Amino acid sequence: MALTAFIDLTEKKVTLQKTPEEIAEKFLSCRGYAARLLYDLVPPSVEPLSPDNYLIYSTGLFTGTQWPTSARYMVTTKSPLTGAYGYANASGFFGPELKKAGFDALVITGKAREPVLIKAEDGQVEILDGSQYWGAKTSVTETGLKEKFPGCRVSSIGPAGENLVRFASIINDYGRAAARCGVGAVMGSKNLKAVVARSTEKKKADAKFKEVAIKYNKHVGQHPNIQGLRRWGTPMLMDSKNVVGDQPTRNHLQAQFAGNNRVNAKALDKYVERSMACYACPIRCSKYSKVKSGKYATEIEGPEYETLNALGPMCGNSDPESIIYGNRLCNDLGMDTISTGVVIAFAMECFEKGILTDPDLSLQWGDSQSILGLIEKIASRQGLGKILAEGVQRAARVIGQGAENYALHVKGMELPRQEPRVAKAFGLGHAVSNRGADHLYALPTIDLAGLADVARKLFPDIYPEIMEVTSEKHKGRMIKYTEAYNAIADALGVCKFSTTEIYCLYPEDLAQGLQKMGFDLDGEKLLEIGERIVNLERMYNVRQGLNRKDDQLPRRFLEEPLNVYAVDTDSEGNVVFGEPVKEGLLIRLPEMLDEYYEVRGWQVNGLPTPEKLRELGLEDLVKDLPLGQEGGDNNF
Repeated sequence: MALTAFIDLTEKKVTLQKTPEEIAEKFLSCRGYAARLLYDLVPPSVEPLSPDNYLIYSTGLFTGTQWPTSARYMVTTKSPLTGAYGYANASGFFGPELKKAGFDALVITGKAREPVLIKAEDGQVEILDGSQYWGAKTSVTETGLKEKFPGCRVSSIGPAGENLVRFASIINDYGRAAARCGVGAVMGSKNLKAVVARSTEKKKADAKFKEVAIKYNKHVGQHPNIQGLRRWGTPMLMDSKNVVGDQPTRNHLQAQFAGNNRVNAKALDKYVERSMACYACPIRCSKYSKVKSGKYATEIEGPEYETLNALGPMCGNSDPESIIYGNRLCNDLGMDTISTGVVIAFAMECFEKGILTDPDLSLQWGDSQSILGLIEKIASRQGLGKILAEGVQRAARVIGQGAENYALHVKGMELPRQEPRVAKAFGLGHAVSNRGADHLYALPTIDLAGLADVARKLFPDIYPEIMEVTSEKHKGRMIKYTEAYNAIADALGVCKFSTTEIYCLYPEDLAQGLQKMGFDLDGEKLLEIGERIVNLERMYNVRQGLNRKDDQLPRRFLEEPLNVYAVDTDSEGNVVFGEPVKEGLLIRLPEMLDEYYEVRGWQVNGLPTPEKLRELGLEDLVKDLPLGQEGGDNNF
């Protein structure tokens, strides 16, 4: 383990400590370490945008090593969007540079009097003046700081974070976003414009670890499941999702998009300049796109699927150039593209229902000028943007008139781009995620992606039943496993495309690398650590007063039946819908919650039992269970 820096911006004080070795043994690092820190440092009384909240940058045990896809870092905080446990993670090159600079974590609190920067370099931390960058777009800030500190990597906020947009993101490497939960707003609330990481010291890799890392890097790079990602990136999902009814359209009023062929991977391919890879990544799934001329002329790393849907079908938009431009705009302004798209789709449906208008924009489905105009208004908190900058949950309360029925969120965070009435495992994953609606907390791709070999290996007793995508049965077991495995991946700092997206690697493979680092761990022990992290995060929310009532989905998915239609393409390449292939789809969430809580060993009200906490070595959290629950009361 390396160093943890405790940074008080109010006092301009930095304290460096060696990261305790027992942290790695119990929580690995990165997500697990940050969860423990947040639990200990930020009690329920702390408001997310107050100086007393903490913003925790953390890196993984594998981050910055030769291990395949070891590029990720985490930003953890109490979320201004949900008021509960929050984190965002990102890839690229910033995380590895922060780790090479000698840091497991930067633990930031307080509020600077004037805008500041934090520079972490070779085991030292400085708080520097950042006034000249305040108000700048993230790309301008990054370029300026790279000129000032050659060889550095930059993580910064844009105007949205400065203006405390509740879903503001943090951007590194120009197009990589620590996007969700409003971490950028917390950074802005502290008058912290950017974190700069730089390492000038070369560290020699351990030969035994390097050998096994290179072996697995080659394994991932040659794995058959990554070939589509390498060729097309995540936009490859557009066509298959449109066929099965998992392409959220017009705020989930439909789940298939007639304009899909204008915004799918093949349509975007003409804008792709080259493929890109994050640090130590053999997959190279990212695409660098360029619109060469016209009103949307721009260039950007992306768009990936979630952005493509959020600014495209979700808003009824089939103009690919406006999506690419909107992606760049969100990155420059520092906003989560998922929440941004959902907030805009919410506004468009409110307009359609006659309860919302804007003096400058039509708010009509598919109007790219309305989409781009609202992005600008939200970031600056101007006009309607001031309401929408609060996120759909709070905006719906302000608008009233039934707007709550069109606000698609869980625990206050806008839904990612899956359709819960079709992809039932994802629906359950969204509902129970401890950071709010989230496709990556569980990432239960096994059934939806048709990973039969994975299902046979992990769930032989319930295969093939578990592979029924639109069945609620057994999804609790799937989610319990994938939540633990995702926690491991996050805690080590590796990408989920090498793990839980397509299962190039399993926990026992990750354990091989950890053993070369001196850890006595196997796959089962790793999964236990993953379960410990999930329970710790759950207990953070329990302490905030959350329980089963918060593990819910919007009314639309529970009460508004969905039809899925046969999909064809006409002679001009347009999507044509035929007869229904599935009718009246809803998600029966209560029975899924019952199964999930049971396999987790939790109470039926969604709270961990005292016995489960003690079993996981979290006995110090038992006291934080609500009165009457500390003794194991299993009543709801």
